[in-house]
Amino acid sequence: MLDHNPEDDSKLYIGDTETTDEELEALLTEMEHTHLPLLEDYGFINWDRDTHEVTKGPQFDEIRPLLELMVNHRDELPENWI
Repeated sequence: MLDHNPEDDSKLYIGDTETTDEELEALLTEMEHTHLPLLEDYGFINWDRDTHEVTKGPQFDEIRPLLELMVNHRDELPENWI
């Protein structure tokens, strides 16, 4: 959400990673049942469950510095962090 505009497309953007259909299905399930509800509860995102649209929430700027730090230093982080 830092630099990817969700209005550009209607598909889930998971970066430049290769995944199997099973891995993608597991990721989608985990997102829907764990990650998205928590991020929404904290106010970091707004999530419309009917349209599957995710936008920045009222508290997004609270985590922006952490996200930027992670993206800027992705080569120094463990492989599965980003």
